[in-house]
Amino acid sequence: MTVIETTPAAARTTDACAAPPARHPRPDGEDQYTISEVAAWTGLSAHTLRWYERIGLMPHVDRSATGQRRFTNRDLDWLTLVGKLRLTGMSVAAMVRYAELVRAGDHTFHERRELLEATRRDVLARISELHGTLAVLDYKIDIYTGARPAPERAAR
Repeated sequence: MTVIETTPAAARTTDACAAPPARHPRPDGEDQYTISEVAAWTGLSAHTLRWYERIGLMPHVDRSATGQRRFTNRDLDWLTLVGKLRLTGMSVAAMVRYAELVRAGDHTFHERRELLEATRRDVLARISELHGTLAVLDYKIDIYTGARPAPERAAR
């Protein structure tokens, strides 16, 4: 049994867009991964990987002579992108639509860009909300650490 040596998915905290792509466990040409290896590398369950394939979110996954799924480095890259899209809050239906557009070819660039731009607007709106929430938390933490005096209570 071959095992992928990697940092567990939960321990990876780098920004995939700002940092160079994660190194693949194996070089291209030697990149035949089982579903359990991909599950370990991505942090997704085998059930989720099968579901992604069934709903059309995963491109066609090759099979071995015995019918077992064999994933490639390209599949790992796709799953990394899907993970980032999930973190944006993009719906599964929108992710499937994006996957369909990718498979349809270069003539869908405009529609793909529009889908990603709409998702980006949603993310920016959520970030703005979170900044406001963070300001409230910081204010309360400052009160409890003595950095700000607590507001005086109104006389009863």
